[in-house]
Amino acid sequence: MTGGVRRAFLGVAAIAVVAGAVAGWVLTAPETVQDNSVSAVGGDAERGRTIFTIGGCVSCHAADDAKGESKLVLSGGRPFVTAFGTFYAPNISPDPDAGIGAWDVVDFVNAMKHGVSPDGSHYYPAFPYTSYARMKTEDLLDLWAYMRALPASGQANRPHAVGFPFSVRRGLGLWKRLYLDPGPVVEVGVDLERGRYLVEGPGHCGECHTPRSAIGGPDLSHWLAGGPNPDGEGSIPNLTSAGKGIASWSEADIAEYLKSGFTPDFDTVGGSMVEVVDNTSQLSDEDRRAIARYLKSVPSISALE
Repeated sequence: MTGGVRRAFLGVAAIAVVAGAVAGWVLTAPETVQDNSVSAVGGDAERGRTIFTIGGCVSCHAADDAKGESKLVLSGGRPFVTAFGTFYAPNISPDPDAGIGAWDVVDFVNAMKHGVSPDGSHYYPAFPYTSYARMKTEDLLDLWAYMRALPASGQANRPHAVGFPFSVRRGLGLWKRLYLDPGPVVEVGVDLERGRYLVEGPGHCGECHTPRSAIGGPDLSHWLAGGPNPDGEGSIPNLTSAGKGIASWSEADIAEYLKSGFTPDFDTVGGSMVEVVDNTSQLSDEDRRAIARYLKSVPSISALE
């Protein structure tokens, strides 16, 4: 190879590297709500309480030993051990320094729907924004109004324990292109829309009850078909009619379970579902029935072996 050809080759290679780097930077860029008009729209805190309840915010963000009203102090700190590292729930109380009290409502919408922090960084999907992306903006505004009135906590956030390459958050932009989809998972009729919304959106049931790919993305082809317990022990049951869990339950059985924690066999709720039922028990009978109707309509899918 002559000197001129070598220089030309190196030049082309350098251009290709730069072009690849630019393309990668563009593809991994966070998507956000650019219209700040949401800041001028007020939310209803009382309606926000319902969204807060079905979202199970206290289950992740309250202190492990919190009881009663102290559960409303969303100081964070709970660890979530995964194959990618250990994530710690952040402080999402209204404290302006330790929590999210200094955020604008547009920051909150971007976090919930796009998994993006106020400084433009990607959040890890241990925060279930793949489900929250399906939420209505008006519900997020109501939720924001409710959370702004909760007690503040000055507890500092604990850094996630995540090693390379997962510590490079920019790469999550590509992950989002694969798995962040605000569209519904299951097409339903008008009579099932409320239940679908609660399950697929704020209730984020699929985050535990749907298996994940090797890179942690939800496998929607096996929607609600169960999978390994993210807490590391046992498995999460299949919620479709192909499973052994609630396949034989009626809509009334499911609604009662979500209210009282009692199964049709007079057994009681256990494990992480205790916290879930603690939340769903506070919903209206109508919303619990809507969830039950939707679950009974989900296509039958066998769990992955």
